[in-house]
Amino acid sequence: SYFGDKSSCVENTSALNLTSSSPVRGLNSVCLGKTPRSSSRSAGRSHTPLMGYSVTSSSAASAHAAASVIVAVVEGRGLARGEVGMASIDLKNPEVMLSQFADNTTYAKVITKLKILTPLEIIMSNTACDAGNTKLFSLIAEHFKNVSFTTVQRKYFNETKGLEYIEQLCASEFSTIFMEVQSKYYCLAAAAALLKYVEFIQNSVYAPKSLKVRFQGSEKTAMIDSASAQNLELVINNRDSRNSHTLFGVLNYTKTPGGSRRLRSNILEPLVDAETINTRLDCVQELLQDEELFFSLQAVISKFLDTEQLLSVLVQIPKQDTVRTAESKITNLIYLKHTLELVEPLKAALRSCNTPLLKAYYSSLEDIRFGIILEKITTVINDDTRYTKGCLSMRTQKCYAVKPNINEFLDIARKTYTEIVDDIAGMITQLAEKYNLPMKTSFSSARGFFIQMNVDSSTLPNGQLPSEFTKITRMKNTYSFTSADLIKMNERCQESLREIYHMTYLIVCKLLNEIYEHIHCLYKLSDTVSMLDMLLSFAHACTLSDYVRPEFTDTLAIKQGWHPILEKIAVEKPVSNNTYLTQGNNFVIITGPNMSGKSTYLKQIALCQIMAQIGSYVPAEYCSFRIAEQIFTRIGMDDDIETNASTFMKEMKEITYIIQNANDKSLIIIDELGRGTSAEEGIGICYAACEYLLNLKAFTLFATHFLELCHIDALYPNVENYHFEVQHVRSSAGNKEKIAYTYTLSKGCTEEKNYGIKAAEVSSLPSSIILDAKEITNHIANQILQRQKSTPEMMKQRAVYHLAMRLVQTARNSRLDPDSLRIYLKGLKKKYEASCPAPGQNDEQQ
Repeated sequence: SYFGDKSSCVENTSALNLTSSSPVRGLNSVCLGKTPRSSSRSAGRSHTPLMGYSVTSSSAASAHAAASVIVAVVEGRGLARGEVGMASIDLKNPEVMLSQFADNTTYAKVITKLKILTPLEIIMSNTACDAGNTKLFSLIAEHFKNVSFTTVQRKYFNETKGLEYIEQLCASEFSTIFMEVQSKYYCLAAAAALLKYVEFIQNSVYAPKSLKVRFQGSEKTAMIDSASAQNLELVINNRDSRNSHTLFGVLNYTKTPGGSRRLRSNILEPLVDAETINTRLDCVQELLQDEELFFSLQAVISKFLDTEQLLSVLVQIPKQDTVRTAESKITNLIYLKHTLELVEPLKAALRSCNTPLLKAYYSSLEDIRFGIILEKITTVINDDTRYTKGCLSMRTQKCYAVKPNINEFLDIARKTYTEIVDDIAGMITQLAEKYNLPMKTSFSSARGFFIQMNVDSSTLPNGQLPSEFTKITRMKNTYSFTSADLIKMNERCQESLREIYHMTYLIVCKLLNEIYEHIHCLYKLSDTVSMLDMLLSFAHACTLSDYVRPEFTDTLAIKQGWHPILEKIAVEKPVSNNTYLTQGNNFVIITGPNMSGKSTYLKQIALCQIMAQIGSYVPAEYCSFRIAEQIFTRIGMDDDIETNASTFMKEMKEITYIIQNANDKSLIIIDELGRGTSAEEGIGICYAACEYLLNLKAFTLFATHFLELCHIDALYPNVENYHFEVQHVRSSAGNKEKIAYTYTLSKGCTEEKNYGIKAAEVSSLPSSIILDAKEITNHIANQILQRQKSTPEMMKQRAVYHLAMRLVQTARNSRLDPDSLRIYLKGLKKKYEASCPAPGQNDEQQ
């Protein structure tokens, strides 16, 4: 039996074939890159921290706290190879997420999803892992060197058991999941192995009908591969992982751990449904326009604890009753009471809202189950029992949580505890009088009660404390110590406390059994709190800068946009630039000298696209986006020692990945390509890659130093050339010329020549080498580089193409009145006539 009987499941260590002498490896850890774990785990070991809530504002560091997600992965065999099932559970959040999708031989989707989950442990079948006989296992092992791998026998990846598990554990409100997954055999198989394993390591079973189970396909969110997330510094800064100069750091003004987690997952997996995005944007707009709503909501949200982690602990039924589990359950019941008491203030804050999403959240808070649970809690728990900071005050709250006269033995034990605490305080007062020292009672969870005092050592007799005091520690003029009598009193106190906790635990367990049937409303609450927290964070970020609401059309148009992370770092506001891509002009080549701003500009566009698709405002004066289903970047010139890949090989792997996975709805950012090999080969590879990509309808921005690529627009009318302007400034002496960077984007190809040599001059390279370089460069330019010229026929074709594209775009998106439209069309006609060559021009050129 998987459920019901506490002695069943995995109490018996042989249940999951844990013995290392077994012919087939059971739950053996294959820890890569660190010391292997023991193959037999203690049944009492728990991954989940039972305490440790925080109401402080979440920082970037807390978002990347210790990993707590366990993932099971299984791949089909034979003809089904490439069909992958995944199941994951966060030990701090009682939600099982199932995924099943077809992947290609690069396994890009699997690796991307795993990177987003940041797993603590990955479970695979022993047949997939033995001798690394599958490509999937090899790739996962390569990308997750510091993650524990655990193998379980293939028989535990059982889709029938997986469906049984879900039927028994899934909360009734999420029962529609059965229809979604009943034919998804691989994710069900993964779920069976995952839940069996988690119950073993946690030494507890999940309460029936207590888990949220969700199926997430790969079609509802945009895919950003892990390399692109790293290049764009979405959640981790490449120079310093503790630094908040990331997109997550720019937008993270969340007040709860749940809000911070939701923001992180949204940045890594943006939405692709324009209606959902606009619903979020409506909320942000209302929060910006209604200050009272913003501040009242923020005040309530900041008081919430980690609701998901609270739920996770509440729905687990421990197999062994220990003092630690007792204390944890009591603590979490107090946290639950604290959380439920915030529902009414949250409703009051949302009462006057107007947008559909905020109204929907208000309606969800009207669930009568919140009141039923709180009423049941208040019949047993004291009204003034609440979450407090400080271990002693929290211990007192737990001791006196249950109302008096419910259990007379509990009342007697509490009276005894109070007397012991009073005796300790009295004894320390007597010692202070006896030795005439300013002693005071202190408490810590590790030492219990101890004595502390602030005194100069010169005032002590012989500079030392009396001999009856032991375990003395000193920090400047602060002494901490205890005595033999105090140690005995602490032991009595702990014994009394254990009795209190045990009796309180029995009452709490009975209470929890009564409220389990209503507890599913907390899933709604945690979802509401985390989403409101994220939307408040977006609104907060807008108030600190002049962001604008994005629109969603078939065009990427940004007027005076700037880089959001650079704005946070720079003293002055970054230089803003325009961006314009349509179906008719979907390929942009960007040139310009080194350090002119090409890389920053490219990253800026990708970041703005992501901000728009998660429901945030965007740093620009106006912006319109086409929904991107995939965002690819190829940025950087580093080699990779770990995979023995040279700079050029790494470039080729990255561009291969883009070509294999890009589609018509992709946004592709390429910053340099072919720089790791000879100029001729580099230009050839760039040209061929460009020709492939510009035949897609994807929006592509390609920055290069190969000026020969600029002439590709003569053959392909959907290509546009842009460059970053620079100015030449003479030094005060008048003998040297310097480049002044404007960081301004202009149309056309760069006219700068030999800017690499000019950059080398700035680096103090010897003048003799600079002169030689100039001479050799001029010689090569005169001999080899031949400029291509457009024929009149080409120019006419290009003009016709651009006119047609403009007319199609006007028909789709125009909001002009008839008179304005007529003027605009006349202007288009003039522009077309100006672009076409004169009739006799062809003869003159020949």
